[in-house]
Amino acid sequence: MSVSISAPSLVGRTIDERYVVREHLADGGMGSVYVALDERLDREVALKIMRPDLARDADFVARFRREARSAARLTHPNVVAVTDQGSDEDYVFLAMELVRGQTLRQLIRRDAPLPVRQALEMMEGILRALDAAHQAGLVHRDVKPENVLIGAHGVKVADFGLARAVTTDTLTGDSDVLLGTAAYLSPEQVENGRADERSDVYSAGLLLFEMLTGEKAFPGDSPINVAYQHVHGTMPRPSEAVPTVPSAVDELVLRATAKNPDERPANAGAMLHELHLTRDRLGSGALDAPPRTQPADRGSCGVPDGCSGDPAKYSGERSGGETSWGGEHDTGPMAADSTQHFDRGGPPSAGRTGRRRWPWIAGILVVVLLIAGGLGAWAFTAGPLGKVTVPTVAGERQGRAVDAIQGAGLHARIQQVFSEKVARGVVVSASPHAGNDARKNSTVTLTVSKGPERYTVPSVVGRSEAAARNAIEKAHLRVGKVSHAYDEKVAEGKVARVDPSGGSAQKPKTTVDLVVSKGKRPIDIADVTGQPSADAKQTLTDAGFTVTFGPEQHSDTVAKGDVISQDPPNGTGHKGDAIQLVVSKGPVLVTVPKVIGMSSGAAKEKLEGLGFQVKTSYPLLVPVLFQVQGQSVKADTQAPKGSTITIDVV
Repeated sequence: MSVSISAPSLVGRTIDERYVVREHLADGGMGSVYVALDERLDREVALKIMRPDLARDADFVARFRREARSAARLTHPNVVAVTDQGSDEDYVFLAMELVRGQTLRQLIRRDAPLPVRQALEMMEGILRALDAAHQAGLVHRDVKPENVLIGAHGVKVADFGLARAVTTDTLTGDSDVLLGTAAYLSPEQVENGRADERSDVYSAGLLLFEMLTGEKAFPGDSPINVAYQHVHGTMPRPSEAVPTVPSAVDELVLRATAKNPDERPANAGAMLHELHLTRDRLGSGALDAPPRTQPADRGSCGVPDGCSGDPAKYSGERSGGETSWGGEHDTGPMAADSTQHFDRGGPPSAGRTGRRRWPWIAGILVVVLLIAGGLGAWAFTAGPLGKVTVPTVAGERQGRAVDAIQGAGLHARIQQVFSEKVARGVVVSASPHAGNDARKNSTVTLTVSKGPERYTVPSVVGRSEAAARNAIEKAHLRVGKVSHAYDEKVAEGKVARVDPSGGSAQKPKTTVDLVVSKGKRPIDIADVTGQPSADAKQTLTDAGFTVTFGPEQHSDTVAKGDVISQDPPNGTGHKGDAIQLVVSKGPVLVTVPKVIGMSSGAAKEKLEGLGFQVKTSYPLLVPVLFQVQGQSVKADTQAPKGSTITIDVV
């Protein structure tokens, strides 16, 4: 029984000081989904909150966060966007784009079987989403109608949070939990827990079957029996249930759901290409014909009749025993511990018959062997096991090459490589090679050029040397010579220039030279005090400084117009630094009073009181009256304070 957060428990609560929970949407194996208001961006989101018991599992939380980061890498119109991930007290959450509408499950229950055109249009959106994931190195692993949303803007695939990078190549995960829903698991997922892009193709083929017919390809009473059918059952044609389905669409479904992954389209992009070819071959009559159903008894491999082996052996229990797999509507993970490897033995022997019946049995066996021999001869010549010659496709564009391979009765699988000589999108080689024989319906791997391997030099100007090194190495390039130079714009210790320049495309492991700034070049500040202000300004401006002038001041020692002081006074500066100069107004001027007729003592006292120096002259050699008869500076004129005035005393 799955554990989930009860719907009322979080409605009205604010998560992570950002998401106000408004409405409960659904519960699943991993947790519950709510409608929440993102107060930071003022928009509604879908908030997926993990079950409390899982939130306390450090390993599961770590895996959940990795999956969230993987999902956030996907940006595509057909993918439900992951916008945030975090935790709040006991809750771990994932914020996703909110899609108002219905699930594909709801559409199938209400309207299926769908017209061929509508089913192919739905499948096109699903494959575009999966193709975006496959190109990003991700496998969904849980493609099912519940994870396909149909909103105002078309089809969107959700729950890429359960996907893992293709390079991880296993389905069991860190906690040995088998993910997925039994009705849509590929045979390889059932048998060994492994999945790749072709596993998503298989699940997509089952979705297409269900849209066309309104029923599952492998119905069953329990997930064990359904999984058993995926491995041993015969995939039905959609036209068996809906005769109006064209044979070309039958073939598309059968190729996508082949038991052998090598016989399926290599990825969602390849299946999308086949879907387009199939649709282009059909007329509007076949595409838009109302579905016409008929009773169909395809049998079931839920019991051993018609299939080899015993489905109960999947769980190591009797077929009537309970299992820990989720039911049809359980969207949570299924425990891998409840499954074991298949026992490939056939059904129990029927036992020995009476001796009197053996001649009849022998006769029947002879007839069966003759028929089998004839069928075998046909199968290995004109039949499905016959051989065909692999056509020459090297040098062709990918689309034309795929058409040629399929036209020869083969399937194409695409792998991509960089090439310095072959243009992007052109086939480099094929395996098996052209001219070799291959079984009909087998797969030819086409190696398609991605063009020259080039990487963009990152923009690292203004970043630290360590950050620049990290960015360059992540771009598959190497750091070459590192030099240091003065730079007037870039701060000391930051990258000033790169060679080759940022944004240019380079071969892998190309060396990128760095020039790290030493800051602005230092400039000596000349001492211009005592110089005429114009000369001082020119000297400093020529050196690269900006000159400003402070208020002029009187000076008894510096002539008018000359520089009294500068700030900073000396030392070093940098280009563009401001230096302030103070220019002299000359000494203070004082009006000279009239002292003629005054006594020599009074005249001297008055002049000295005004700041003048006084010199006494005696024209008669010996003064008689001690009275001033003349002065060297006329009265009522101005003279510099501190200058000398001579008085004549008689």
